[in-house]
Amino acid sequence: MTVPSTPPNQGGRDYGLIDVTLRDAHQCLWSTRMTTPMMTPILSRIDAVGYSFVNILGGAVFDVQVRFLQENPWQRVGILCEHLKTPCDGLTRGQSLYTFELFADDVVALNSKVLARRGLSVLTVYDALNDMRNIESSLRSGHAEGMRVNAMMVYALSPVHDDAYFIARTRELVALRADFISIKDPTGLLTPERAETLFPAVAAAADGIPLQLHTHCQSALAPLVHEVAMKSGFRYGHTAVEPLANGASLPAAEEIDDRARALGFRTGIDRRALADVNGYFAMLAEREDKPRGEVATYDPALYEHQVPGGMISNLRSQLAAMRLEDRMPEILEETARVRKDLGYPILVSPFAQYIVTQSVLNVVQGERYKTIPDEVRKYAMGFYGRLAAPPSAEFLAKAKIDPRDVSTTRPGDSIPPALPALRKRLGPGASDEDLLLAAFYEPALLEPLRAPMPACRFETTPAMELVRYIESRRDIRQARVRFAGAEITLTA
Repeated sequence: MTVPSTPPNQGGRDYGLIDVTLRDAHQCLWSTRMTTPMMTPILSRIDAVGYSFVNILGGAVFDVQVRFLQENPWQRVGILCEHLKTPCDGLTRGQSLYTFELFADDVVALNSKVLARRGLSVLTVYDALNDMRNIESSLRSGHAEGMRVNAMMVYALSPVHDDAYFIARTRELVALRADFISIKDPTGLLTPERAETLFPAVAAAADGIPLQLHTHCQSALAPLVHEVAMKSGFRYGHTAVEPLANGASLPAAEEIDDRARALGFRTGIDRRALADVNGYFAMLAEREDKPRGEVATYDPALYEHQVPGGMISNLRSQLAAMRLEDRMPEILEETARVRKDLGYPILVSPFAQYIVTQSVLNVVQGERYKTIPDEVRKYAMGFYGRLAAPPSAEFLAKAKIDPRDVSTTRPGDSIPPALPALRKRLGPGASDEDLLLAAFYEPALLEPLRAPMPACRFETTPAMELVRYIESRRDIRQARVRFAGAEITLTA
């Protein structure tokens, strides 16, 4: 799959849409449980919509495929890239790739090689600390394999995350020769007012590199933020199809298209094709008993704790299992305090999990930092990368950390090459894809991936999906369908 050599808005009034339905949308609303056979029937209609890119891969998607869906993630990438004419985009977590562990540079480079070989056109990469040293290997290897690289910086609110901070990060990405620069707002914290100052500043610092906006709908303000992005010269916006949009997900393509048209911008999407895609995923949600996205209500508390919606729902269920659900407000308040104590880490994986875990421990144990998980201690020591601000004296004292011992080394420089040992262990017959999976996971998790993937269909019609839905319902013994003057009866 080749990427267009010129950005789509040479006229200055285009705002291309990047679809995230096959990645982030179901990650947010369906716990990342969309299988490959659920995706393939509608690929031709997704192509017809006219998206600039289709995002098909991410850290959680890769991990859930292995751990829960028991699908080979490389096969999905290959299938989708082969059958989609629209260029495909895949996201990794920098030096961590798909998990919470840091990997050697040779593993990062081999990952880029495998993705390019499978047909990926754009490699999207971010680091949860915005330490751009952690994405250098991905940029270098992605370019070496012929992919364009979309480098993200993650948005957050704190006294240190001001315009100057993001201008500095943007200039670092310019120096790394990123092909695209994105603002990633995983919790939906951006407001139109904040964007009015931030977006023009980033655009000026980007030196002509095309800008993308990725913002979630947890505050219900994302569509308004997209309007500011368009006016500020951003080239692309990330959206989802309507049944999997809104809430903790991203805005619906229709809404962003409507707002773009009202402002005189072109998205290039075909609304009839988009309606077909919406209809398919609406039927899929019904058949698989999955939730549809709903527009969120504005919650001022979001701007204090900054915890992503999916994590809040997981935390609530875990607290309920421990009969501690009444402590939820207290834990969210503590999350804001812990984040301040730790130098304002951005609440995105894996640090969102670390901060929330520390907050739960502080509240449940009745003493702040009585227990400090190893991962939190390693974060404060600079093991994962450069912190936005120094941790508080209280935390450092409780953790018994001397600030002089905090690492300033690029994390990847401390990790020895991993591939020679993997090749020796797996033998000469191991493929590059096998080597990578062995680097990421224990053998027991990989054994189920040897089974063939279930058969995939590559076409569909509303009638076909209706029949499949009726077949999936055990409470329906007989159904009568009338269409275009004809009537058929289906019997179980």
